[in-house]
Amino acid sequence: MSVTEKQYDHIRVEKDVEKKTGTIILDRPEKMNYISMLGREQLAEIFDELNQDDDVRVIIIKGAGDVCFTAGGSIPEFMTTHQEKLSHLAENVAAPERSPKPVIAQLQGYTFGVGLELAMACDFRIAAEDTLMALPEMNLGMIPGSGGTQRIAKIVGLTRAKDMIMRARRIPADEAYQWGLLTKVVAKEELEATVDALVTELVGFSPIAQRVAKEVLNASEESPLSSGLKLEGKAYGLLRTTEDFKEGVNAFIEKRKPVFKGK
Repeated sequence: MSVTEKQYDHIRVEKDVEKKTGTIILDRPEKMNYISMLGREQLAEIFDELNQDDDVRVIIIKGAGDVCFTAGGSIPEFMTTHQEKLSHLAENVAAPERSPKPVIAQLQGYTFGVGLELAMACDFRIAAEDTLMALPEMNLGMIPGSGGTQRIAKIVGLTRAKDMIMRARRIPADEAYQWGLLTKVVAKEELEATVDALVTELVGFSPIAQRVAKEVLNASEESPLSSGLKLEGKAYGLLRTTEDFKEGVNAFIEKRKPVFKGK
């Protein structure tokens, strides 16, 4: 059974072979698309399947309806979930970051809690102007537990991370963009077209080069500069041996658009 045919906990998957996309839809609009504990686990499974699908070059994650991405997780479930399991929630939410493919978070309205943590694990965050971002766990006597404290600090800096998390602040899209938390902010009616344009752009590049670039860039978060430079150098040399690189050079010389085949 394919990933698009399987039944998940209010998560739906669609594939577009022509666009070469796999789209994960948080599908509980009547409940602000909140994500259950089971849904978090299933997200990792879904990403694993899309990662292995050669028909999918770019993965998109978005919320159903036109009100929000997701208002967060199922709060009552935290009281019935064993603390050991809670300690490992970040592993599932990190699935977009682990994916070798470009992952786009298509955001609108409320992007709260685990929704923001999930978006921060993506490579690109394209947001409608009505997007509102928050890690509101402080209101529950809790902290973000799916990567929120760590990723937000790395993306926007410690001062802004403390301001956002310790005050449970809601950050509007324009401010989030200024902080570097969003890739792009557009009018709501332009959101789909903007994501489609980004997909078209990404699909035009070598999948091998993109995979390596993502791996090297992600490693820079954890590595000192000297180690990062060594990794970059080895990756650069490795890509020199690919057919895609040869095609890129020939296309440049011949003044034509390259046709990359992932070889």
